[in-house]
Amino acid sequence: MTATDPVANLQTLIRCPSVTPAEGGALSALDAMLSPLGFKVDKVMATEPGTPDVENLYARIGNDGPHLMFAGHTDVVPVGDEAAWTHPPFAAEIAGGEMFGRGAVDMKGGIACFVAAVARHVEKHGALKGSISFLITGDEEGPSINGTIKLLQWAAERGERWDACVVGEPTNPDALGDMIKIGRRGSLSGKITVHGVQGHAAYPHLADNPVRGLLQLTTALMDPPFDGGTESFQASNLEVTTVDVGNPATNVIPAKATASFNIRFNDTWTADTLRAEIIRRLDAAAAEGKLRPGREPVRYEIIWADRPSHVFLTRNNALIASLSSAVENITGKAPRLSTTGGTSDARFIKDYCPVVEFGLVGQTMHMVDERVSVADLETLTQIYQTFIERWFENAGA
Repeated sequence: MTATDPVANLQTLIRCPSVTPAEGGALSALDAMLSPLGFKVDKVMATEPGTPDVENLYARIGNDGPHLMFAGHTDVVPVGDEAAWTHPPFAAEIAGGEMFGRGAVDMKGGIACFVAAVARHVEKHGALKGSISFLITGDEEGPSINGTIKLLQWAAERGERWDACVVGEPTNPDALGDMIKIGRRGSLSGKITVHGVQGHAAYPHLADNPVRGLLQLTTALMDPPFDGGTESFQASNLEVTTVDVGNPATNVIPAKATASFNIRFNDTWTADTLRAEIIRRLDAAAAEGKLRPGREPVRYEIIWADRPSHVFLTRNNALIASLSSAVENITGKAPRLSTTGGTSDARFIKDYCPVVEFGLVGQTMHMVDERVSVADLETLTQIYQTFIERWFENAGA
C-alpha cells in the first residue's frame, strides 16, 4: 500500500493514539509516508515553562518556485467514555462505508487526503515545479502554545517563506463542497469581578449584594448589540459563559461575584477597540442605580484572557479561485465562501501568507463514534489533487 491511498493513510494515523499533547506515533507515521516521496522531514520539539512539551513536524519537497503549505494537526481530543463507542476509537474499523476513529474528521482525515493528493501528483507529474510543505502540529487541541506558533517561527528563522496555505480542518457542514473558510472572526475573553459587602440576607442595608451589580454589568455587555455584521462577517456576539458567587448558603449575601465572557467579533473591531468599548459599557453600567438605589457605583475589576484571536479575511484570487474551481470540478457545486465558526490555527498562519481552510464534513468531530465516509476520503483527495495542479498553474509555476 502506498501513500496514494487516503484510506490506508488514515487508518495508519487513527491507529496512533495521539491524544493531545501525546505524539502517539502519528508524526512518525507521517514521516514514513512523506520521506519516500522526497520530502525532507524535520521533527521539532517545542517547550514552554508550565506547559507540556509538544513534538511537531515540518516537511518540504522542492527548493524553489511557488511554495504551497498544507497545515494541520495530528493531536486529537480524548475519546470520552470508550465503552460508548460502537467501534474502538483507535482501531480505524470500517463499517457501512464509514471509517470510525478519533480524529477521523478532525483532522487526521484531511492530512491523509492531502498526503495522498501530493503522492498522486508526484506520481503523475514527477518533480514539482515549485515546493510543497506540511506544517503539522501536536498542540491544536491543547493550549496552542507549543504548536503552530512556534513551528512557524522555527521555519521562518530558517528561511522558509510561503505563498499560500490550506488548512485541512473539517469545514463542510453537511456535504463535501459546501464551504471554504476564507477568514475567521476574532475572539476575546475576559472575567469581571464585582466586589460587595457580605452580610445577612435579612439585613440588606448592612450589606452590598454584588450580584445586583454584576447583573447591571453583564446586561450592558449583551445589550445593545455591538454591530449588525459586515459584508463578509456575521454580527459580533458576546456570551456570558460563567457566573459564580462561591456561596453555598441561601441566607448570606456574598462578598463578591464573578462572570466570564467571550465575544466573537468581526472586522468592525480590533481587539484594542473592542476592549475600549467593553470598558466604556462597564463604566456606564457601574454608575447606574436601577438595581442598587442609593448605592455607590459598582466596584468591579476585569482581567483579560491572554492572546486574543484577531479577525482576518483572506483576499487572494490564485488561492481561492484554484480551490473553488477544484471543488466545483469534482463535486459539481460551487462552495460557499464563509467566515463562520470558531478559531483555528489559520489565525497564526495568516501572519505569514494567505490562508484558507477546506477539509471533510465536520458533523461528528469530537463526538463518540467520530467517523468519515470512505467515499469522501477519495473525493477530498481528488479535490486536493486538482487544487494542487491549478494552484501551481495560477501561481505561475
